[in-house]
Amino acid sequence: MIEVDGSYGEGGGQILRGAVFLSCVTRTPVRVYNIRARRPKPGLQPQHLVGLKAAAEVSGGILEGAELGSCEVRFSPGAVAGGTYTFEIGTAGSTMLIAQELIPILAFADGGSEVKIVGGTDVPWSPPVDYFRNVAIPAFKIVGIEASVELVRRGHFPRGAGEVRISVVPSKGLNPVKAVERGRVESIRGISHCTNLPSHVASRQASSAERLLRRAGYENIRIVSEAGSNPAGGPGSGIVIWAETGTEFRIGADALGSKERRAEEVGEIAAEKLLEELQSGMALDSHLGDMLVPLVALAGGVSKIGVSKITPHSETMIWLCSKFLGTRFEIERLKGGGAAIEVEGKAPSRK
Repeated sequence: MIEVDGSYGEGGGQILRGAVFLSCVTRTPVRVYNIRARRPKPGLQPQHLVGLKAAAEVSGGILEGAELGSCEVRFSPGAVAGGTYTFEIGTAGSTMLIAQELIPILAFADGGSEVKIVGGTDVPWSPPVDYFRNVAIPAFKIVGIEASVELVRRGHFPRGAGEVRISVVPSKGLNPVKAVERGRVESIRGISHCTNLPSHVASRQASSAERLLRRAGYENIRIVSEAGSNPAGGPGSGIVIWAETGTEFRIGADALGSKERRAEEVGEIAAEKLLEELQSGMALDSHLGDMLVPLVALAGGVSKIGVSKITPHSETMIWLCSKFLGTRFEIERLKGGGAAIEVEGKAPSRK
């Protein structure tokens, strides 16, 4: 059994999700303690419980200590099984964080999977659904994970009530990746949305983002505006934009609306974030880098990826991969704040 100190690094829910994912794909029991020890509300929250129970269900695993507020859990995975699953967070907890955990696990299943997740789709401190669909999912395909995310309805903080449906095809094995520099920006695309709000909120977000990007010298820009409703959810808005570049990977950024922000400010924040990501010249944005670190560690062969910056999440995943897989990462810090990450991956046994 591998022991993981949940207070390591940034000490949030990411270390728990990462440990459970690696536990499932390596078929190695794990004990995680000091879970979210430095957070205002330490221990497991509803969203973390759903993620744990979801991983246990799809892998036939055994969970101990999985209770609200618990600071220690033990998890013994079984064989990952494809099938049809439904998981309801019950709050505005992020559906995308559950998806981020489950999709790579289900890629190692014995058959295809269809998963329904109910909760928040566009909420703070997690990737929005449009980032996941348009940046993360295409990147997963390059690495060797075939999946799709269908947005049924949006859910915002604090009510949630959003729904996504995920399809995952079993992977034949993960591919090593070599993508360090991004090359030329070919185009910028995006989706600006609002729910239970006037449609002009979405269009104003889009227009302000486009204006700022054009001032920065970019021309091939198209941001679609979408207005929708969710009777069970509350009002909310957001924007996701991404650059299509000289590599196969997209570079993304996002911003969420709030009562304190005018729609124009929301669009500008997203555009400023994208410009900051592009400034490094690296192939991957910082959030996509977080997601791909454990995947390239599980790909047989040498991978080298360029990220706009090394985040605490990336550092945590590198540490976890070394514990579970024995992988050694080499990190080269570059001018402009970016970094190149190199690793010789170790493909898990399929037995």
